[in-house]
Amino acid sequence: MLKKQRVKSEKTLNELASEFGMHPVQIAQWKRQLQDARAGVFEGSASGRREREQEQLVEQLNQEIGQMQVEVDWPRNKGIARVSNTGNSGC
Repeated sequence: MLKKQRVKSEKTLNELASEFGMHPVQIAQWKRQLQDARAGVFEGSASGRREREQEQLVEQLNQEIGQMQVEVDWPRNKGIARVSNTGNSGC
């Protein structure tokens, strides 16, 4: 509660210090620590999660590409001609 009030700057350091029985310097240090860490706390977890998700997606897509490449190359390697469904069936 103390940190929330000080960050919002609803009260002065001296008002908060007397209300909570603390030294104003301690409150100022907490505020500075919070401000320094505030951006990194939320951005770090979100960006780390996005990075892991992106790495997983890239890995999954590489596996799919590899599987598709095998499916395309297998008939070629076996000397099997690709059959087209667009031609006349001769009937």
